Amino acid sequence: MPVKNKIFDVSADLDKEFGLPGTPERKAAEEEAYAFYTGSVLHEARKEAKIIQAELAKRIDSTKSYISRIENGLLSPSLSTFYRIIHALGMKVEIEHIERSTI
Repeated sequence: MPVKNKIFDVSADLDKEFGLPGTPERKAAEEEAYAFYTGSVLHEARKEAKIIQAELAKRIDSTKSYISRIENGLLSPSLSTFYRIIHALGMKVEIEHIERSTI
């Protein structure tokens, strides 16, 4: 039986699964999600640049296992390390101001 015109509240699901915004549980879940996303982005960028983990590690004076842990979302690099990785991959970061709606 198809469901028509049913509205789902994703926020309520997130609150139920990970706790309310601002709680330690929600902050931990958000940090884990950011680490996963950052790792995925860096992994894809490295693959696109056709660089193996060991070479990237060498370029930033680190280890292959450190790069692997970042790419697997097990840890988040510091901002300075993130910029070193981006630079080593021949990329740049652009920061753009986004207008927020007050709705």
